[in-house]
Amino acid sequence: MTTAAHGRRRPPFDPEVIPALEECYRQAPVTLTAQNLAESRRAELDGTPSLAALAAGGADLEERMIPGPGGAPDISLLIIRPPGRDVLPALFHTHGGGMVMGNNRTGLETMIGWVTDPGLVIVSVEYRLAPEHPYPAGVQDCYAGLVWTAEHAGELGIDPERLIIGGGSAGGGLAAACSLMARDRGGPALAAQMLIYPMLDDRLATGSSRELDGEGIWDSGSNLTAWTMLLGERRGGDDVPAYAAPARAADLSGLPPAYLELGSVETLRDEDLDYARRIWAAGGIAELHVWPGGFHAFDLIAAGTELARAAADVRLGWLRRVLRA
Repeated sequence: MTTAAHGRRRPPFDPEVIPALEECYRQAPVTLTAQNLAESRRAELDGTPSLAALAAGGADLEERMIPGPGGAPDISLLIIRPPGRDVLPALFHTHGGGMVMGNNRTGLETMIGWVTDPGLVIVSVEYRLAPEHPYPAGVQDCYAGLVWTAEHAGELGIDPERLIIGGGSAGGGLAAACSLMARDRGGPALAAQMLIYPMLDDRLATGSSRELDGEGIWDSGSNLTAWTMLLGERRGGDDVPAYAAPARAADLSGLPPAYLELGSVETLRDEDLDYARRIWAAGGIAELHVWPGGFHAFDLIAAGTELARAAADVRLGWLRRVLRA
């Protein structure tokens, strides 16, 4: 265990990921605030892969604009597939960024290789962001995009029986929320949910939610800021719905098999562990991986490290197994 600057105890960072973490400190504020949101958004955008970079491996990219939910603005879907028109499984991707940053290219650099191995279509949704568009705008956009994708599976060359939803951080939380919505609303049918260090709980009441203060990636202050931007005065109260914060769901039965992956040194650790435990308690399937010394989004920020490569291999292995099943 390590004692952080604020005096709280936390697990140590993996030594190999520390240089990447320190570079992040130089490039953007450690703690997200309302005052530095614009700066944080610019820093996030600078690290987002371009369409040209995503297409460099030979994938076909297409942007579709689809109707937004209930008269809301149209939604951009980025559709990525290998050349050819084979019917393939699909990943509906909900991007990260704390519900307040990012676009439908965010995080795809770790997934673009899946287009050829194991071979699938990626449909990545660009949803409305808080605080300009608080809950329920973002999750409504994601669910509308998921429904559209399932309804147009034949046109897109997607096998509707092998449709997975997944994302990282806020995207993991939105994937969990859409899985709950799909269960409660009778579809679309999902083969699995991939929850990468998901953002699940607005109450900030776990031990890990307080461990990181002014250090790491996505510290306690950033988490508080983002949830408050999304929910306003409702944050932490008794009336927050599960579609906003999936940890609030009273019943986690009847969900598609879940994959949860996270680092041991991150604010969201304990809520993610509890979500997996509650899926098991409800009779469901959850595969859980906790990477020792990993910080939030270490797979993106420290992508060249042994820890990140190991995480990528395990994630790909799970994906292959799910699609074979």
